[in-house]
Amino acid sequence: MLSAKPETPEIWIRQKAEELGFGLVGFAKVAPSRTIGIYQDWLRQGYAGAMEYLERHAELKEDPRHLLPEAQTLIALGMHYQTDDPDPVQSNNPALGRVSRYAWGDDYHQVLRAKLRELSDGIQQKFRVGDGQHRPCVDTGPLLERELAHHAGLGWFGKHSNLIHWPQGSWFFLAELLVDFPLTPDAPFTRVDCGSCTRCIEACPTDAIVADRTVDARRCISYLTIELKGAIPQELRTRMGNWIFGCDICQEVCPWNRNAPRTSEPAFQPRSGFQHPELLEWMGMNQEEFRRRFRKSPLKRTQRRGLLRNIAVALGNWGSPKAIPALGKGLRDTEPLVRQHAAWALGRIAAPESQRLLQHSLVAETDEAVRREIRGSLNPHESTNRLDSASDFSDNY
Repeated sequence: MLSAKPETPEIWIRQKAEELGFGLVGFAKVAPSRTIGIYQDWLRQGYAGAMEYLERHAELKEDPRHLLPEAQTLIALGMHYQTDDPDPVQSNNPALGRVSRYAWGDDYHQVLRAKLRELSDGIQQKFRVGDGQHRPCVDTGPLLERELAHHAGLGWFGKHSNLIHWPQGSWFFLAELLVDFPLTPDAPFTRVDCGSCTRCIEACPTDAIVADRTVDARRCISYLTIELKGAIPQELRTRMGNWIFGCDICQEVCPWNRNAPRTSEPAFQPRSGFQHPELLEWMGMNQEEFRRRFRKSPLKRTQRRGLLRNIAVALGNWGSPKAIPALGKGLRDTEPLVRQHAAWALGRIAAPESQRLLQHSLVAETDEAVRREIRGSLNPHESTNRLDSASDFSDNY
């Protein structure tokens, strides 16, 4: 009788990772980044917008050993998060908001970190290799994780700049575990399978994909609704539709996602009302309601003022008189950012009541940015309501 082959660390790690819910697993030898120059050029062109932390972390991203000097291998992991496809009727209802599907459930950072810790502990208990120097990372860590996942064989860079796996698509989170012992590396993915398809580029409503695999974050709806902390540029507001947190358009139109697998992770299942939230109801949230509703949710990242800013823009794009009471309340909010975007939204509604609210608010308003927005909404043909200079655009970044 042939004796069973010994269980290698590579086999055990793959099986354990799959048990934890990771659908994609690969190994890469730790080495200096090969794409850091492209990344630095992207930063120099200003495509990162107000995400100054990317500039601060750029040097760390040159080599994973800046995070863990003892690192020899990077374990690249992917976890699927697709649950349901949005109802197209509800998605196209301007009275309802749209939330990127990755944020329908719990905060993936917390979920993935817990699973990475369990994987790391399991490796040590099983094999006792190295000195136990491990470093788990999710996307907040200073790693060029798409490059690392590519070298570990998980996929290729799509034209929308997301990593695509054949045949599992792109609806997955990336995570990494740096370990201080060698593992047999996987072969990098060497094919580029987007071919002549440009669906993601053509579908982007804000023209954020400025070149093949290059995204100008300053125009991306995900950046505008999450990363940007100030006012949303006026020229882009009308293009945002009813997206209030993130955007999935470039992935929704991607042919490689037609048969993407569904997640089995309970934490990613949609919370009630998160797929298509009632804009009028969410616009009325106070701070305590915001804190309670978005506990352990990715949406808490925007803070209340950021989310209400986004909702105000969506209500302005709806343009219905039904939104006037909610926007009128927004015009009296304690946060100038909310008042500013509520003023813009009221200016989009052709009704005497919206004009009356704006005129009344202008008398009492003390914040100059809000006053400019109100004046522009009352006099839409004046230059104060147009984003017609480079200085106006750059002020937001």
